[in-house]
Order: sequence, then C-alpha cells, then structure tokens
Amino acid sequence: MKSALITGANKGIGFETAKQLLQKGFYVYIGSRDLKNGLEAVQKLNAEGFNTVEAVQLDVTDDNSVKNAREAIGKKTDRLDVLINNAGINGGAPYTALDAETEQFMAAFNTNVFGVARVTKAFIALLRKSAEPRIVNVSTSVGSLYLQSNPNWLAYDFGKYAVYGSSKAAMNMYTVHLAYELRDTAFKINAVCPGYTKTDFTNHNGGEIEAAGKRIIKYALIGQNGPTGKFFSEETNPETGEIPW
Repeated sequence: MKSALITGANKGIGFETAKQLLQKGFYVYIGSRDLKNGLEAVQKLNAEGFNTVEAVQLDVTDDNSVKNAREAIGKKTDRLDVLINNAGINGGAPYTALDAETEQFMAAFNTNVFGVARVTKAFIALLRKSAEPRIVNVSTSVGSLYLQSNPNWLAYDFGKYAVYGSSKAAMNMYTVHLAYELRDTAFKINAVCPGYTKTDFTNHNGGEIEAAGKRIIKYALIGQNGPTGKFFSEETNPETGEIPW
C-alpha cells in the first residue's frame, strides 16, 4: 500500500486531497498543527469508511515538531511515496506591498517557503526509498511572475496580494531547484495551483473543492514519463495545465 503525508490536511483542500488519496487506496498521514483538529479530521474520514488514515502533529514552522513527526512516521513505515506540501497562510491584511508589515512577510515565508523546505528535508530519506516518489508543492497562479505582471491576465487587477504572492513565487523557485537536484532519480516534483476554491482561505468563494483535490492528486499519481520541475494551474490553462513561472 502506498503512503502519503499531507501537511495542513485537517481541513480545506488538504482534507479533500487526503480523502481522494484514500479513495485511491493510499495510507494517508494527516499533518495538522493542532493534533486535536487532525484527530477530528480522521474521525470524519473514519465515519465515511476510510480506515487507512491517521493524524500526526506537524507544525511546519517548528523544527522540533517536524522532527517529531518524522520520527513518528518513521516508526510506522520504512518509506513514503508521496509528500504534498499543502500547509500555507496568506500573511493577513493589509495585503499590498506598501501597506503590509515586515512581520507579515516573515510569517508567510516561514510557512510557505521555509516550512516546505523544512518538511521536504526531513522526509527526503523516506521518499528516496519509494520506487516512484512524488512531491507536490501546492502553489497558486498569483505566484507566477509572468502572469502577475501581465496586464492581459484576467486576474491582473484582482488584487496584488504582495505577501502571499511573493512567498509562493519563492516556493516555486525552491521547487525548480529541488526538481533539478533530483532530475536523475525517480522523483517527480511539481508546483500545482488547485485554483480559486471554496474554503476558509477564500471566505468560501470560488470553485468546488473536489476539483481542487483532483488537480493536486493528478500530479501525486503521475507515472515515470510524467513531468517534473513544472508549474501547473488547470484553472488558468485548461488545455495543458502548464503555466509560466
């Protein structure tokens, strides 16, 4: 049975992604900053008939929390097949470049960039033991420098979200380098935008959460001939999914 770890999976898109991987026969570790929330998420999935799931306390901004999660999962399995770096924050209002405080940038980067690097580094040894290791870094189209600077883009005037967009652009660069470093291995590593989705993150505006989950697991399940080191937003580009960095 293949296994997956999803950070920030106790609700929203992370929870839906966990559910869809369970439907595919995975054993899923739900990473949750608050273990109580993670356990409640597991109970909800158990009630739907899914039993190959468990919660692990995992705060991506805390070195000890990540270390403890790695040790806990390492005691239960000798490999990890999929890592989905889903945990993220928008940094809070005000969102614009001149109004946002330095502390907002620091908080967003700590979760969205440093957290991704911290978790990936901690679990890379387990992932290396998989025959088909996959890493999906959950991104956003507003992290595309090309799109965000293009006046013809439909979302150009939708709001700049300087803090969130900057942190995701940095995470995208991390994804490029990670994919490059592992280019001669079985790893497939991509940045995936789930689209504007009805969750707490968007005040429940946007598309259906099931579609967002499908967009993520598509790249968690790609075969050995699939892409790596790419940026996908099927909401932005329905034809091929790939968008410019």
